[in-house]
Formats: sequence, C-alpha cells, structure tokens
Amino acid sequence: MNSQPGLNHNPCPDCSTDDVANTGATGRVTRREFLNTVGRTVGGVVLASAAARILPAAAQAAAATPVQKPESLVKALFTSLSPRQREALCMPWDSPLRSKVGANWEIVKPAIKDMFTADQQEMVRGILKGVTTEEWYSKILKQFQDDGGGLEQYHVALFGDPSQHKFEWVLTGRHCTMRVDGHSNSNAAFGGPIFYGHAPKFNEDPGHPGNVYWEQGRKANEVFAALDGKQRTQALLDKAPPEDKINLQGPSGQFPGIAIGELSRDQKALVRSTMHDLLSPHRPEDAKEVVQDIEANGGLDSIHLSFYKQEALGHDGIWDIWRLEGPSIVWHFRGAPHVHTWVNVARDARLADGHV
Repeated sequence: MNSQPGLNHNPCPDCSTDDVANTGATGRVTRREFLNTVGRTVGGVVLASAAARILPAAAQAAAATPVQKPESLVKALFTSLSPRQREALCMPWDSPLRSKVGANWEIVKPAIKDMFTADQQEMVRGILKGVTTEEWYSKILKQFQDDGGGLEQYHVALFGDPSQHKFEWVLTGRHCTMRVDGHSNSNAAFGGPIFYGHAPKFNEDPGHPGNVYWEQGRKANEVFAALDGKQRTQALLDKAPPEDKINLQGPSGQFPGIAIGELSRDQKALVRSTMHDLLSPHRPEDAKEVVQDIEANGGLDSIHLSFYKQEALGHDGIWDIWRLEGPSIVWHFRGAPHVHTWVNVARDARLADGHV
C-alpha cells in the first residue's frame, strides 16, 4: 500500500521559522493569526432532521452557533506553506491519490514531523480535533500513538486550492485514511472513502482489551444476540468479502445478510444504537451527512447486516467480522487479528468513487 507510482517527492528538511512569515506580499499568516484561528476552531453544526434518531447524542445536541471549522484551518495551513512544502505535499484536485483509501500508507513520503514547523503541526492537531468529537479526540491520539508512534509520524497531503473552495486535506498512516474537504465532494460523506483501525497488539485476545474501536464490534453483536434462529441463519455467513471491497452497488445491488427492514422494532432500535457508536467519533457535520445519505437511499430499512464465522476469536459466539451494506453505503468491520474498518458512503452511488 506504500508504493506511489508517478510521485517524485523528496522528504522536505525541517523548515526554518521563516516558513511561517508575517502576512505581507507572500500572503502567509502571522503566528498571532494562526493562534487565533486554532483557538476558534470548535467543530461542526448539526440541524434538525427526521433521521436524528440515528445520530449520536452529541450531534443531536450540537448548538447552531457560527464557529470556525477545520476547513478554516486547512486554508490557513495552505496559506502558510513555503514553496518547498507545497512541492512536497500539494497535488491537483484530480490526482488519483485524492480518492485512494488504505489501511497503512504514506500519501506523501515526508512525515508531519519532517514537513511542518511547530506552529504548522499545531494547525494539523487543530484540524484533527475539529473533525472529531471531544470524546474521541484523545482516543484517536492514543490509536496514533499505539499504531504509528504518534500523530507527528503520520502523513498529510492537500489537493486542489482551498482559496478556490475546491480542496481536500488527507491524513494517512497506519490504520488511518481521514479527510477534510469543505464539502468539495458534495456526493461523498467524509469527502470520500475512509479507513480507521487500532492494534494495541497485533494478535488481540477475545474482548479486544485496550482497543478504542472494539465497542463498535460489541454493539453490533448485541444486534446479533437479539435475532431469533431464522434471522441468525440469514445474518450469519461463513466467509466475508475482502475487507477492502467497498464498492457501492446502488439500489439494484445484491447485499449479504439480513435486511434491517425485516427486523422488529426493538431489533431496529439496537441497529440505531450501533449506528450511534459508528458515528460518534466523527464531528456532527459529517455524522449528519451520513444520515442524510442513508435517508436518501431508502433509510436503514434498505441496508443489510451480515456477520461472519471467519476468523472469530475464541468460542464465545461473538463475531469479530461484520458488515453493513446498502445501495450507497458499505461499513466493513474486521476485528481479527485486530480492528480494521473500511467505510464508503455517498448520496448517489452512480457518481461515487468505486461505484460497481
């Protein structure tokens, strides 16, 4: 996943403090302006929706107050870059790397610690904090520390031009593909396919102690535990699709497992609770977009849920691999030997990256 044909970027040496110069002819931001921008970054805003029941509580309660968003920090970061930095990490909007997703890859070779000044690294932290929820920011920093030695060891690229309102900031590394795009890709939730995972140790024990994402697996298994015998036969399959097979099929697709529309009211409530957990790491704005895209394609009733006997850890009836799939969503969770999660959600599957 680390090979990048066609890229010829050399690692950028540590930049001098002059790389974040006073605002002037260069158009760069001052340190004071940068610190003010970081201090104002709060996160997204969620509006009322008929589908609010599947949003996390934090998203439902978010106040509609005008605040700076991580997109503002992306623009400030872009403005602060020196010519050497732009050569190392900036690419055209139509670069194929923009829509790539992977479990462990370097979107550009130099790491954050080698690419950015101390102030710019704080901007990167501010972007990450703005695109996640308060509850999850520290958990994600722990995952980065466990899996990659810390956020500063990860990799950032920018596509397009934030001053032209068509751009995307992408963060990659071990167990991470994360995006901020200012809704430049209006068809895709999260700005495109994402990946998240965690491995406190490579071969985890049943129960996944210390894994920040295993609660999502536990919640999904609560749904399975509530199924009757016939429903379990439909939902439980032998072999899972390849974990990175997240192409969207559209309304005529063939989806594995049991349709959520066939579940009872109480069982559907457990599915909604699982969705709460899946969306809880993400800022309310992105969680809201996922819900809207689901609703535009038939709602939860159009999505299928499947569990897999493959690679189950222990003999406890807890299934470590499961998948949500519908016309314009794939959410594939693999818990063995540790957590990998691949996500692709769009408004119109026909226009999405990776449409079948």
